[in-house]
Amino acid sequence: MKKLLYAFGLGMASLSAQAQAPVKPFQAKDRVIFVGNSITEAGAYVSYVYLYYMTHFPGRPLVIMNGGVGGDRAAEIYRRLDYDIMAKHPNVLVLTFGMNDTGYFEFNQANADETARQRIAASAENYGKIEARLKAMPQVTKILMSSPPYDEISDLKGDVFKGKSKAMLKIAEFQEASAKKNNWGFVDLLRPLTAINERLLQENPASTGLGHDRIHPGNAGHLIMAAQFLKDQGLAGKPVADFSVDAAGKVAKAENCKISNVTHAAGKVSFDYLAESLPFPLDTVPRIFGNPQKQIDALQWIPFAEEFDKEMITVPGLEAGTYSLLMDGHKVGEWDAAAFAAGINLALQGETPEYKQAQSIMQLNIRRQELEARFRSYYWVQADFMDKRGLRLKDNAAALDSARAGTKTDVFLRFHEGTYETAIYPEMRAAWQHEIDTIIALVYKLNKPATHHIEIVKN
Repeated sequence: MKKLLYAFGLGMASLSAQAQAPVKPFQAKDRVIFVGNSITEAGAYVSYVYLYYMTHFPGRPLVIMNGGVGGDRAAEIYRRLDYDIMAKHPNVLVLTFGMNDTGYFEFNQANADETARQRIAASAENYGKIEARLKAMPQVTKILMSSPPYDEISDLKGDVFKGKSKAMLKIAEFQEASAKKNNWGFVDLLRPLTAINERLLQENPASTGLGHDRIHPGNAGHLIMAAQFLKDQGLAGKPVADFSVDAAGKVAKAENCKISNVTHAAGKVSFDYLAESLPFPLDTVPRIFGNPQKQIDALQWIPFAEEFDKEMITVPGLEAGTYSLLMDGHKVGEWDAAAFAAGINLALQGETPEYKQAQSIMQLNIRRQELEARFRSYYWVQADFMDKRGLRLKDNAAALDSARAGTKTDVFLRFHEGTYETAIYPEMRAAWQHEIDTIIALVYKLNKPATHHIEIVKN
């Protein structure tokens, strides 16, 4: 195991040896689409990136869309680029592929190395077609993103395809080279997530920060992916707020917030607080079928709160003792004077009014993602079934009959076909889109931070 980790680490080092192209943060009115395979179609990491922008940049309304289709390789992405992806009129496109391009059971067969070489070459050739199309779209900002890793090193049940990780690295290398050549952004998920998984394996050989099928991350893995993307956008370290008010009422710091109306007396400090952002609310429900991971589990593996979710209140100079922190008269919690002097992260306190406000944004975003998943089912049927039968976007009786017949032998089609039967009606798709648009508008109405009155009172 150690030899495998060492060898794989050397290979990953070659990817990181070159400086990556810059990835600029999204701006107001951007229409961003993430294009990929089933990991993208699952939608979690895309939704988490959107939720970060919804909460941390409440005055920067934008649209982030899912363009994933399960099973896709570069070849399939190229075929649906116009009718699915560009039809949504994005001005920022994030493209990822590689997991399916490299194959699976081929790695356990004879001539596996030659088969892998051929598949990598085919992926590069098909990506070249995508690259040519994207180069003809100067109005679109392009970001290439490597696939998250295939986990061939955890001690999990089921088949393991030795050598697949090495093949995926080759695809990541030509993705990065293309990004450099074209001055496009590049995000590396392969190396950082592999490093996290290696660290977990040192503690428990049966653990994984990715997915229990070695391919598909759970909710925690998706938060790690989102965090890496945000980090490559230069957003790590940007606080929700960071402020310090001492026991004598002096404001020593007020970053990304405003402190006003400060008063102090024996055993009490109070003031008004207006942040410019909301905290990122952490989900405690596993939402990916078949994977028990919860989003909040990722906090065991990465310093997400320290890097992306710090709402720090510091109150030095308090007399020794225990103090209650109240916001708008509601008790948030109690800490001793030493804890207040060291600083308390309000973003991790579920009883603050701004955390509850952020939770409502999270629930709206979850509903938006659920609606968007219906569109992804519709386009899965178009791309993976109808396109092969000359019935793409026909949505007529022949297409419907073909889909119904196909469910008898195609388990993946069976999963999507029920939604497809509803989605063939343009009026229904328009209704879903209207609800998505309504939710986004509501989010940017409800996500504005409010002024709250804070009291630190000695018990």
